[in-house]
Amino acid sequence: MSRKTKKILSYYRPYIGLFTADMFFALLASAISLVYPMIVRYITNDILVNYDISESAPVIIKLLIAMLGLAALEYLSTFFTTYKGHMMGAKMEYDMRNDIFEHYQKLSFSFYDNQKTGQLMTRITNDLFDVTELCHHGPEDIIISLIKFVGAFFILIQINLPLTLIVFAFIPIMFFFAMFMRKRMSRAFRRNRERIADINAGIEDNLSGIRVVKSFANESVEMGKFREGNDRFVDSKRNSYWNMALFHSGLTLFTALINIAVIAGGGLFIAHEIINVGDLLTFLLYVNTLVDPVKKLINFTEQFQNGMSGFNRFYEILEIEPDIVDRPDAIEIEDVKGTIEFQNVSFKYNDTTDNVFKNINLKVDAGEYIALVGSSGVGKTTMCSLIPRFYEVTEGKITLDGIDIRDIKLKSLRKNIGIVQQDVYLFSGTVLDNIRYGKADATEEEIIMAAKNANAHDFIMELADGYHTDIGQRGVKLSGGQKQRLSIARVFLKNPPILIFDEATSSLDNESEKVVQESLEKLAKGRTTFVIAHRLSTIKNARRILVLTQEGIKESGTHEELLAKNGVYAGLYRLSYSNQELNGY
Repeated sequence: MSRKTKKILSYYRPYIGLFTADMFFALLASAISLVYPMIVRYITNDILVNYDISESAPVIIKLLIAMLGLAALEYLSTFFTTYKGHMMGAKMEYDMRNDIFEHYQKLSFSFYDNQKTGQLMTRITNDLFDVTELCHHGPEDIIISLIKFVGAFFILIQINLPLTLIVFAFIPIMFFFAMFMRKRMSRAFRRNRERIADINAGIEDNLSGIRVVKSFANESVEMGKFREGNDRFVDSKRNSYWNMALFHSGLTLFTALINIAVIAGGGLFIAHEIINVGDLLTFLLYVNTLVDPVKKLINFTEQFQNGMSGFNRFYEILEIEPDIVDRPDAIEIEDVKGTIEFQNVSFKYNDTTDNVFKNINLKVDAGEYIALVGSSGVGKTTMCSLIPRFYEVTEGKITLDGIDIRDIKLKSLRKNIGIVQQDVYLFSGTVLDNIRYGKADATEEEIIMAAKNANAHDFIMELADGYHTDIGQRGVKLSGGQKQRLSIARVFLKNPPILIFDEATSSLDNESEKVVQESLEKLAKGRTTFVIAHRLSTIKNARRILVLTQEGIKESGTHEELLAKNGVYAGLYRLSYSNQELNGY
């Protein structure tokens, strides 16, 4: 048994009792459907032939009551399989969605660097719906089909073997037809999934950047891109519906041919007194009972392709091993001082051959405030991203208080690091919710204190509902400086010993920058702090400034020392100063 099969079967395990009951009632409903034609045959061949009207009426009434009882039992069985069976499918979908979402949380930045959010959303929504439809209906349809098919086959043999063989001569051809179409259906449905995932990715991209779209008046451009993706989706649907049309029209043709063969063969058999009219009537009733499971099995191939293509996409994600995980003997850390050391560290991205930087050797003492500067693309952000292990070093190692960070549990490591980024991400919800993200169990008093420390309390109190104000998607109702101060409040609440400021003020105006800079300096007090600086004027007071180039750390020293060297830093500073004057700073 393959790992993939074991995985899909594992989702049945918690609901094995419900699954068994569902299969029992599906079997019961299909068995009842086999009884009705036999009652018709009994009435036609025995009661109407051997009894007069006065004798046959009470027997027929008794049979009517029995059939009503069977109908009630069939109703209850169908209700159970429809309701409880679908609920089982919904619970399995719930488990699968939990699993894939949890797996998403484990994957590193390297994975997300190469993915589209819309595509990932499709795998957790649309794909899983078809998977659970297969998990519920698949076994149920197979059980019902087999019972009806085998039951009808044996009953028809008892009625008339030659006529049964005529009917069954068509069955292998029908299955061959289904298998012939299977590969084409598989390709078509997989293409549909890929196309709808592309559409989702495009929608997510458009809606996330709707303000940019409108600011450039590019609605028509976006509509053109969307139509192009939508057209491709319709083309893939056209192909799949063409195959479906071949399936269903072919099935209708086979059904008609079987009925024609039964009528023609049965007519000849009656003429030669091989069977009677009652047997032919029963045979015709059973032909529909026989064709129905064949139809279900053929439709099941469509459902199977749909469900399995969804499961394959689901399983593809689960099969991606997180490239950054805890070592088996990883430890929790407490009382972190914050001494960080880079020892011969080199790094390159998985899909590239060139190092972003190499041979970085750096020791930062506990509580030290250092700044990283350098031209764009030299790896300042990447270097700081190695500390919380968002990416893994390619060579060398990084230690925290003398411990290799790979020997520390990820959660424990990241709990001790606070990050304030240029592009602040705020979640939908209230101001309170977003600050509390820094410490899930924080009291309202702790949150207010964090906001005060971040110089955010005053503007929060001016909002319509204060701390309970809804800030919209990604904090759209707040200014850049306000969002930045909320992100700083979040880190104040977390209270980590290590801080990383990633160009935290570069996108702010002069006034906002001053307020945020004050908050950052207050936050940095007594903590090991890495500042990635875009505006060099903001890091003049850093105890140490590191100038990063593609060869590694080129220069190191205070602001005054580096200016005196008249090297890379001095050139960057002169350029930065002239740009600030040009922009009115």
